[in-house]
Amino acid sequence: MKILTTLAALLLANAAAADSHLPDLGGQQVTVVTENAYPPLQFIKNGAAIGWEYDAIAEIARRLNMDVVYENTSWDAMIPAVSEGQYDIGMTGITIRDDRKEVVDFSEPYMTSEMVMMVRGDEERFADAASFAADADLLMAAQPGTTPFYVGVYDVLDGDEANPRIKTMETFGATVQALRAGDVDLVLTDGTAGAGYVAASDGALKIVGERLGTEDFGFIFPKGSALVGPINAAIADMRADGTLDALNTEWFLDFKMGE
Repeated sequence: MKILTTLAALLLANAAAADSHLPDLGGQQVTVVTENAYPPLQFIKNGAAIGWEYDAIAEIARRLNMDVVYENTSWDAMIPAVSEGQYDIGMTGITIRDDRKEVVDFSEPYMTSEMVMMVRGDEERFADAASFAADADLLMAAQPGTTPFYVGVYDVLDGDEANPRIKTMETFGATVQALRAGDVDLVLTDGTAGAGYVAASDGALKIVGERLGTEDFGFIFPKGSALVGPINAAIADMRADGTLDALNTEWFLDFKMGE
C-alpha cells in the first residue's frame, strides 16, 4: 500500500518543531468514537480501521501527547452520545452547523468540501439537480439528519422531509450499495468522499452536475470540553506545516480502495 511515504517524511521533518509549542496533555486517555463507514475519511479495509481521520487523530495525539482509544457507533447515535459525555471526541466527516453547536462543541474546520451528486456510471436520465427533481420516478438515498439529507430535501427536491423519493438508510455505505444495486438513482455526498468512491468503482460510479454547496468538517466534543483548545492548536499547526495537505494527497489522490 502506498500510504505513509510523503506523509511520513513530512512528519519526521516537522516533529521537533511541532511539539515544542503545543500543549502537552501528559498521556491523557481520550476516547474517540466513529462510524467507520465514510471512506476515505474512516472505514474498514481488510479488517483494519483506516482513513484520513484516523491518520489525523494519530498525528494530533502524537503532537499533544495523548493516548487514543477508539469506539464505534452509528451516525444517529453519535452526536447525542458525545453530547452526553459518553465519548471525548466524535469523528465521521461531521459538518459544522449552528443547530449542532447547540448540543456539542466543534473543533476548527480540518477540511472544507462541497456536496456533489453521485450516480451510476451508465446514468443518462438526468445530469443535474433540476432534471433529477423533474422526474418523479427517480429516487435518492440518504442518512436522516445528515447534510446530504437536508441538501436533498431543500436544494434538490421540494422541501418536504417526508418526500417518499428520499429513501433513508442507516449508514452512508448502505446508500452507496443501494445506488450500485439500482435500488436508488442518486446519492449526495461531499466531494471528498464521492471522489474516493468513484475512483474505486472502476467506472461503476460517476459525479454529475454542479456542486451544490460548501461545508466545513470538524471534530465534535461535549459542551465545554477542555480538549477543544489543544485540538484546535494541533489542527492549526498541521495546516501551517503542510500535514493536512499531505493527508489530502495520500487519501484523495494516491490511495486506491481496491489495492
